[in-house]
Amino acid sequence: MKKRVLGLFLVITMVMTMLTGCGATGEKSSEEAATEINLENLLGTTNSEYKVALITDYGDITDQSFNQTTYEACKTFCAKNCVEFQYYKPDENSTKERIASVKMAIEEGHNVIVMPGYSFGATIAEVSGKYTDVKFIALDVAEGDLLEAGVALAGEQYDYNPANWKLEDYIYMDNVYCAIYREELSGYMAGYAAVKMGYTKLGFLGGMSVPVVMRFGYGFIQGADAAATEMGINNVDIKYAYGNQFFGDNDITKEMKAWYKSGTEVVFACGGGIYSSAAEAAAKTGKKVIGVDTDQAAVIDAAYGEGLTVTSAMKGLYPTTMDTLSDVILNGNWSNYAGKITTLGLVSKDVELNYVQLPLESTQWTNDFTKEDYTALVGMIYDGTVQISDDVSKEPAVKAVKVENLGNLK
Repeated sequence: MKKRVLGLFLVITMVMTMLTGCGATGEKSSEEAATEINLENLLGTTNSEYKVALITDYGDITDQSFNQTTYEACKTFCAKNCVEFQYYKPDENSTKERIASVKMAIEEGHNVIVMPGYSFGATIAEVSGKYTDVKFIALDVAEGDLLEAGVALAGEQYDYNPANWKLEDYIYMDNVYCAIYREELSGYMAGYAAVKMGYTKLGFLGGMSVPVVMRFGYGFIQGADAAATEMGINNVDIKYAYGNQFFGDNDITKEMKAWYKSGTEVVFACGGGIYSSAAEAAAKTGKKVIGVDTDQAAVIDAAYGEGLTVTSAMKGLYPTTMDTLSDVILNGNWSNYAGKITTLGLVSKDVELNYVQLPLESTQWTNDFTKEDYTALVGMIYDGTVQISDDVSKEPAVKAVKVENLGNLK
């Protein structure tokens, strides 16, 4: 009996050495899944009610953007709270493969599925009604994304006017929560800051002309125009284009070099990995970039050169994921989220409490735009003194800047 107890103790010790204190975490693709050691079966220390899975979107967990930020939040939460976690990367960029990854995760026991990116609208339309016991948490999936997918699935023609449709008629939402962001606010902050810092030749490089990217870009134009108007200057120019893809390549890098060589001083690169083309071109021409989604300064500077990143127009993917998982799994408050699409933006004059912001530490503050100036700007946006449009149906009207819209580069 003593030998059996000792043997079990040694096995448990080995397992606990391999795992970080509680349930297993890891990653899987649709082609292969790592062999798991389920500590729950040995010790009962994992949270047995919930198992979390992340399904990646276009990129992977090293994209320095949506996937990586959401992955790190899921992994941190689950490791801290003894919740089993895996991530799944679809075999290709398609709704079919995203659905396949969701099904694999559910078949393997995961009942909280986290999905970052607007393209998951079609996935939700397919799976939410089939897996009613599973909770789906989607980041940046808006009502229009869901409606378009649901209407198409029903075999009807979608006219892109959500007012003509009822979401509940097409999508089962009782087990779905979507968080979207006011990207136009942090885009505005970035454009305003750039002009206040003395940059007059700006560029915006979007991934694709989808609402989430357009809100960043149109906010950027509004912020630059507001700053130029306040300063009484009329020499601010903005080159505006989309790469028509969410990754950088030689063609886009070449175009960015041409922008910089023709006078562009800083490019706001917005859309997954497309920032790499702007950063590479900036490094080779001695110019600057503005990051997006997360504080990209450390990543860009480490890869392309010190001091390249003026600031980053951030949105709170990490705190959204952490806050939602905590409230749902630890507090049992899924009823506060079920069926809702929540728009997250400013919640305080305290700049660090908001879901959209510029990074305090890495922003290259100047005498003409200080942390105090930024705090004052956020206060005016929060109290409504500064109004920022989220309308993506048309390019914002401007007073003091010139916008050269180049459409799609590819």
